[in-house]
Amino acid sequence: MQESISKEKAEMIFKEHSNYIYRTAVYLTKSKELADDITQETFIQAFLKYDTFDSTKSLQPWLYKIALNTTRNMLRKHKWLKYTDQMPEMSSLYLVENSVLKSEEKVELWKQINGLSMKSKEVFVLHFYSGMKLREISEILDIPIGTCKSRLNYAINTLRKQIPHNEFDFLGEGGELYETI
Repeated sequence: MQESISKEKAEMIFKEHSNYIYRTAVYLTKSKELADDITQETFIQAFLKYDTFDSTKSLQPWLYKIALNTTRNMLRKHKWLKYTDQMPEMSSLYLVENSVLKSEEKVELWKQINGLSMKSKEVFVLHFYSGMKLREISEILDIPIGTCKSRLNYAINTLRKQIPHNEFDFLGEGGELYETI
């Protein structure tokens, strides 16, 4: 365990990991503004709790776990605000689909991904968009690797049923999926 984090170390960690945390938050929330908030809050929490980090382990899974917990909390907060009519108009939120997704196939794929349960979407996004291995994802989400595989398999099968095969080729045919563990 470490005592506290130096300014130089904090800057290095932020520079090295902020883009990945931000991208993951964007994929999960579909909002650049919310992803900015999540990224900022993730690093605030990480730096405040840096003394609890076990330096014998990899930093990336620890940061992703904080980011996922922050994302879940912010999404819950936004749902609550939406139900109490205090949420800002959706038109004022700049959705990622408007700027990132350009082709109709990608828009359709993204819509289907967003239709997945949060548990399946988290595993799918971390694996295919953040390039993480299933072992890392299982550590981040604190679930057994079998559960991680099951959630990913469910997400892939659900998406395959909803999207024509030729638009979904990037996932392969199941067998090669688990080679990335």
